[in-house]
Amino acid sequence: MGKKLKMQRRGKATNAYMKLPGTYDISVGYPGNGRRIIGEVVELINHTGHSAPLMKILYEDFTTGYLIAPEGIRIGDKVSINADVPQGVGSVVNISAVPEGTPIYNIESSIGDGGKLVRSAGAAAYVSAHIGNNTSILLPSKATVSLPNYCRAQLGLVAGGGMSEQPIVKAGKNHYIKHALNRLWPTYRGVKSNPVDHPFGGKQHHKGKSSMTARNAPPGRKVGHIAARRVGRRKRG
Repeated sequence: MGKKLKMQRRGKATNAYMKLPGTYDISVGYPGNGRRIIGEVVELINHTGHSAPLMKILYEDFTTGYLIAPEGIRIGDKVSINADVPQGVGSVVNISAVPEGTPIYNIESSIGDGGKLVRSAGAAAYVSAHIGNNTSILLPSKATVSLPNYCRAQLGLVAGGGMSEQPIVKAGKNHYIKHALNRLWPTYRGVKSNPVDHPFGGKQHHKGKSSMTARNAPPGRKVGHIAARRVGRRKRG
């Protein structure tokens, strides 16, 4: 009997595949009351569950919250929430009030969701145009998305942009990075495995069979293109 496939072992949720405690214990989002309020940055946090630094905000009503830190922010700086006009990096404004060409991040994909788009370290989107009740935004992927004017975003670009430029050097460092984020690592190709470990395994280093797998296939065979409608390269018309 061979071992179970790695994706099967991962489903058991043993310690090797569980996230570290405290990884996602901080909720990052905009205040939901919609009030215009000023806050002060009291702490910058290097949090395990986020690639970008976080900033702890102390608001005027003595409540606290967490936002993604922009490039250039410092402890003691002021950030405005729901202001009518942009007021410094890290401030939260409606995208309709942002001039064209201005970098923004942590953008709401729907009104009031607290920010869903462009949250990775070093990322930034740009306001392309204001068209009626919508605003066109150029994402880091070069795709353009049109969002309602009352969606909110933070001004500036996300801090920590040089994080991915630092070499990892050792496999052990990558192990701890992936383990903290509950990522499956190392990844491997099935054709490089032994026949007892994977349906595509063997010394020939190619699958030797179709990649299409039935929806009701048993766990040991359910790899490849599961219940695929089609496979192969699309021919240009």
